[in-house]
Amino acid sequence: PAPVKEPAPTPKEEPAPVPAAEDPPAPEQPPATEKPPAPTDEPAPVSTEEATPAPEGGSPAEPQAPAPEPKPEKPKAEPPSSPLSLAVEEVSENSITLTWKAPEQTGRSGLDGYVVEICKDGSTDWRAVNKEPFLSTRYTIPGLSSGDKIHVRVKAISASGASVPATLEQPVLIREILQLPRIRMPRHLRQTYVRRVGDAVNIMIPFQGKPEPEVIWTKDGQALDTSRINIRNTQKDTIFYIRQAQRSDSGKYELAVRINGAEDKATLDIRVIEPPGPPQNLKLVDVWGFNVALEWNPPVDNGNSEIKGYMVQKSDKKSGKWFTALERCTRTSCTISDLIIGNTYSFRVFAENACGLSENAAIASGVAHIKKTKTAYQPEKIPQRDMMEPPKFTQPLTDRTTTRGYSTHLFCCVRGFPQPKIIWMKNQMEIREDPKYIAMIEQGVCSLEIRKPSPFDGGIYTCKAVNPLGEASVDCKLDVKGKI
Repeated sequence: PAPVKEPAPTPKEEPAPVPAAEDPPAPEQPPATEKPPAPTDEPAPVSTEEATPAPEGGSPAEPQAPAPEPKPEKPKAEPPSSPLSLAVEEVSENSITLTWKAPEQTGRSGLDGYVVEICKDGSTDWRAVNKEPFLSTRYTIPGLSSGDKIHVRVKAISASGASVPATLEQPVLIREILQLPRIRMPRHLRQTYVRRVGDAVNIMIPFQGKPEPEVIWTKDGQALDTSRINIRNTQKDTIFYIRQAQRSDSGKYELAVRINGAEDKATLDIRVIEPPGPPQNLKLVDVWGFNVALEWNPPVDNGNSEIKGYMVQKSDKKSGKWFTALERCTRTSCTISDLIIGNTYSFRVFAENACGLSENAAIASGVAHIKKTKTAYQPEKIPQRDMMEPPKFTQPLTDRTTTRGYSTHLFCCVRGFPQPKIIWMKNQMEIREDPKYIAMIEQGVCSLEIRKPSPFDGGIYTCKAVNPLGEASVDCKLDVKGKI
């Protein structure tokens, strides 16, 4: 009360009571208290009546008060957005540990921290757990009572205000979790799980957690169609079963394993595929020489799987059989070459995906007839040569010594055209049909086999070649020795 009485006598000396009451709070109260009195000073200097006492009492104080006020920036600042991914990390008999992620927008002034608030289930009385904001994205709420169900939310705080709170969907039951829930997704299920239409889908996914966790399956946020999908849960795993898969069963299935607010999530991506439809609009674009150009469009239905390529086949009118020209063409056009002149060809194209070839093919409406070229081939004129030649031995007979009773051969080479007649002689006597001697000629090589010779078979052997242009002969000596 003392400071209030001191400024009271000063305004009595001044003529006007209105400016006297406003002058003392202007210099004294703004530094000691907040800035709200400043807006009260603004209308005062604007009026013309108060302009006269200004030079007497507080002429330097009144022009300085409105100058430093940064009012236009404050209304533009926005509070931060909500924290993200609020989740329960751990629950004990008397505490909850929370984790979350920073908000996407923190505002111009930056983030001062977070405030965690709790409320018992069935009540609307929210109370802050921490008195001052903190910047960590992990917080443990202590001092809770075992058996209570607690709702939890987190706000982001900045100089511009508080964000919309991030709230846990379900209340947390305060009791000790012996083992946090954890899904042990098999490695082959971490990628897209592919099955054909009509196949059975039988998947077992193990998990852990104590006490026994709650298992929740959803697809696109909705409960599963139990008429098609069977789910069987145990304490350690969950089994997902479809008797006959259909394309409509494709999609992303979410698995959540939850214990008292703490949970683990996993996603199962299933794709059910079937053979694609046939390609569309197969056209015979051009025919030239031995070549044909084809074009087509992809199938309307890819069988729920990417098209890997196309198989192109041809069939000639004579045989009527289909032969594969290109096994896997990755484009929607191709050129078929090495076709046979004079044949008429039809063409068809199959589409192929991970499930296999399409059941039907696209068949070109037209046929390709490979015509003969008009340019006639004129062989080069080669002057005829006179090939007639009298016999001539290119390799003579050589003298030989053999042992009695061992067959031996005599060889020589001859050429001539027409092919000369060969006559073998022994001691100038022609050898006629005698089983002891076998005479042969092949590719100009003349041979005479003497079977099991005796000393009597020794002598001078002559090979004589005769044709219409002449004759030639060669000799050799054969010596047959007795056995030692």
